[in-house]
Amino acid sequence: MNAPLPRKKNLRGDAAWVIFQILENGKSSRDCLAKVQQRHSSKDSAWLQEMTMGTMRQLPQLQIWLRHLLDKPLKGNKKILEHLMMLGFYQLAFSRVSPHAAVAETVNAAPALGGDSLKGLVNAVLRNFQRQEMHTQLSDDPIVKSGLPKWLYQALSKQYGDNADGLRAQANAIAPLWLRINARKISRQAYSDMLTEAGVEHSLSGDHPQAIIVQSRTDVVSLPGFTDGLFAVQDGAAQLAAYYLGAQDGDRILDCCAAPGGKTGHIIETTTHLQSIIALDSDGKRLTRVKENMRRLGHTATIVEGDAAKPADWWDGKHFDRILLDAPCSATGVIRRHPDIRWLRKKSDIDALIDLQASILDALWPLVKPSGTLLYATCSVLQVENSEQMRRFLARYEDASLQPLTATDTMEMPGRQILPGEQQMDGFYYCRLLKSSN
Repeated sequence: MNAPLPRKKNLRGDAAWVIFQILENGKSSRDCLAKVQQRHSSKDSAWLQEMTMGTMRQLPQLQIWLRHLLDKPLKGNKKILEHLMMLGFYQLAFSRVSPHAAVAETVNAAPALGGDSLKGLVNAVLRNFQRQEMHTQLSDDPIVKSGLPKWLYQALSKQYGDNADGLRAQANAIAPLWLRINARKISRQAYSDMLTEAGVEHSLSGDHPQAIIVQSRTDVVSLPGFTDGLFAVQDGAAQLAAYYLGAQDGDRILDCCAAPGGKTGHIIETTTHLQSIIALDSDGKRLTRVKENMRRLGHTATIVEGDAAKPADWWDGKHFDRILLDAPCSATGVIRRHPDIRWLRKKSDIDALIDLQASILDALWPLVKPSGTLLYATCSVLQVENSEQMRRFLARYEDASLQPLTATDTMEMPGRQILPGEQQMDGFYYCRLLKSSN
C-alpha cells in the first residue's frame, strides 16, 4: 500500500507515516523512522521515537477504540488517516501531551497526509474520544492488555507458563541504554568520571567489565567522546558474545551476520593481536554501518558482503579458530527495544527462520578448525530457535560437543537463555560448540 513520505515535514503527519509504513507495508522502524527524524530537531526526533514506538506497544487497544469510533474503515490512500487517529488516541490516553495539542495538532496534520477533505472526520473522532472518556475504557482481554499479537502471547504462555506474565511485561518496558567502553582508548572508570562531570546519571555493571548503564534518556551522539570512539552502544546481553567466544591472540575469527558491527568491535577490544577477523553480512547497506563503527572506534576488520549459508561465494578456504554466528531470528528477546518487531514478525515466519538457522549452521561447521569453537547466538526467547535448534545440531554432528556456559547448560537443555529484564539485559541466547580434534 503506497504512501510516499510527505513532501512537507509535519511532526504528527510524519509519525503517522512511520506507523503506516510499519503496519501496512511491513517496514521496520529502522528503515523508516530515520527518514523522518532527519527532518526534525533532536527534541522532535525523540518525540517521534516515543510516539511511534508507544503506538506499537498499545496497538491492540488503539485498534479497539478506532473500530468503536469510526463508522467504516478508510480505504486506498486515505487509510493512512486511521493511523493518524490512532496516534491521536495514544497521545490522549498514554502520553503527557496536552489534550488540546493532541487534538488540534493531530487534526492539522491531516492535509500533510493528503487528507485535507477529512480534517472534519479526524476532528470528530478525536472529540468523541474525549467526550466518551475512552481513555478510561480499557479492554480486560489479557491479549489486548499485553500489547502482543495473539500467536506470540500464546507461544510465551505455552513455553514459560506462570513466568510468561513477566516476559510480557518486559515487552512493554523501556529498555535501558547500555554502553560498551572502548578499552583500547579509555578505562571504564575514566569514562565514568567523564559522565559524572557532564552530569549524566549512570551505573556500572559488575558482570560486564566494559559496561556502563545510562540511567536517563539521552541523545547518544551528545555523550562525551562519541565522535572520538570512546564507546559503542551495545546491550549487556550482546556484550557477552565476545567473552563467550573467548578469542585468543593469533586466532582467525569469523563474525557472521555481523552488522552493525558491535560484536566485531568488542572481539577486537578483548584481544591484542588477532591473526584476522572477518565481519560478514549479506546486507550491503548494513555493512556501511560496520565500516562507520570500525572507523569511529579505531578498529580494523575485513568486511565482506556474503551469504553465510553459501561460503563457496566468499570463503578463501582457510579455516577459522572461532566463528560467532549471530543468527537471523524472530528477535522476540528485544521487543522492548524494538516494539515494531511484534507486528512485523508473523507466526508463519518461525518455521522459515528455523530452517535458515539450520542451513547456516550446516554451511559454517566445515569452516571451523579441528578443536575450534562455534558460538551460536540469537536475540530470541523461543526454544525452537535456541535449545531445540542446538539439540538437533548436536544430533547431526558426531564431531560437535557442548562447551557449557553455565551449570545448567546441559545436553538436555543446551545453552544459556537470558530473559528480557534479567540484570537489565535484553533477551538473548548463547550456545558454545566445540569441534573435535580429529
